[in-house]
Amino acid sequence: MTDRPISGTGSHGDGTEAAASGGGPAGASRRGFLRAAGAVGLGSVAVGAAGAGEAAAAPADSSDGEGARAAGTTPPVRTGTGLDRLPHPLVIGHRGASGYRPEHTLGSYELALQLGADVIEQDLVPTKDGQLVVRHENNIAETTDVADHPEFAARKATKTIDGQSLTGWFTEDFTLAELRTLRAKERLPQQRQRNTLYDGRWPVPTFRDVIDFAEKRSRTLGRDVWLYVETKHPSYFRSIGLPLEERLATELRRAGLAGRRGRAILQSFEPSSLQRLARLVENPRVQLLGDAASRPYDFVLAGDTRKVADLVTPAGLKWIASFAHGIGPTTQLIAPVDATGKLQPPTTLVPDAHRAGLVLHPYTVRNENGFLPVDHRRGTDPAAYGDALSWSRYLYEQGVDGFFTDQSDTAVLARADFWASRGVH
Repeated sequence: MTDRPISGTGSHGDGTEAAASGGGPAGASRRGFLRAAGAVGLGSVAVGAAGAGEAAAAPADSSDGEGARAAGTTPPVRTGTGLDRLPHPLVIGHRGASGYRPEHTLGSYELALQLGADVIEQDLVPTKDGQLVVRHENNIAETTDVADHPEFAARKATKTIDGQSLTGWFTEDFTLAELRTLRAKERLPQQRQRNTLYDGRWPVPTFRDVIDFAEKRSRTLGRDVWLYVETKHPSYFRSIGLPLEERLATELRRAGLAGRRGRAILQSFEPSSLQRLARLVENPRVQLLGDAASRPYDFVLAGDTRKVADLVTPAGLKWIASFAHGIGPTTQLIAPVDATGKLQPPTTLVPDAHRAGLVLHPYTVRNENGFLPVDHRRGTDPAAYGDALSWSRYLYEQGVDGFFTDQSDTAVLARADFWASRGVH
């Protein structure tokens, strides 16, 4: 994902990914929906955990579209994958609980699950010796204490990644053993000063570490812990002899997570990465979409002139549905804002994607004013909390199938309100 402010804020903002693939809209499981919503009265932590377990228990093929409409809801798109067993809408822990703990640490993932996240997200980058580690970017200058290690001072470099010149320390220049000597730290210390309390507490996890963690937590929670896995800069890593897709597929097979019901959702900003993954494993796939004027970097390399604006048209969504099961758009592709950050009328992306048989998991919902539309801010401090509950409910009301969030508890509470407003008890 990339980090950007909502227009007009002058503060940090953030993004995530998604994928799409056939399987048109069929009836939703009323029993599954109601059973999931039965957790509404349990409180912020329990709602997500109980909702996830109950929804997963509902038969994937049970459906009652009329019942869902009677409850004031829209029947979820049926993908024919394990996605259909998850709660609707879904709460995705963006890099864990990154609003409260340094992102992509086991501490962040643990807290996200405690706060009710149904799924936790990982961004994958490789080491010099071909091991998959979990970091937001391969440049680890902002997310680890590498600058404090004099033994690695000579590793500092300037590289061009996806057309951008970046200076820092890069995972592909370190062996796994070397990376294990580093500790994670808060990436946005000015905005999230309290999170710096945990700087140095956790190491950089490997993808295998996170898989093992999820397996253990699945047993203790009594429900499946799902992973939402992004391939970062896949064309770049393939170009330097460290392709991601084959390594990811191998890890998924090793852990028993491969397949349409394998408890791992795959995502990427590059369509060719998802197409390659589709040939390797049958896990559900989500195509991430950045700003409307941007182009996937594999399009840039291939001379494909299409922009994201072309991919969110009915024709573009139909093309995405040929290799993916959903899309992960920025929230502004659904709920645009003007130059001052004020909300404008919603686009038709949600119904258009649903007509194409795609689920939508937009990114990224956060509590801080700097990440919120003007309509949902409180005061002028960009680091202070705004009305993220109303912003979350607004997105649910647009019909999204879930979203990525840095604060899972906020999304869980907003989902409980949304369910209650639809008469689901």
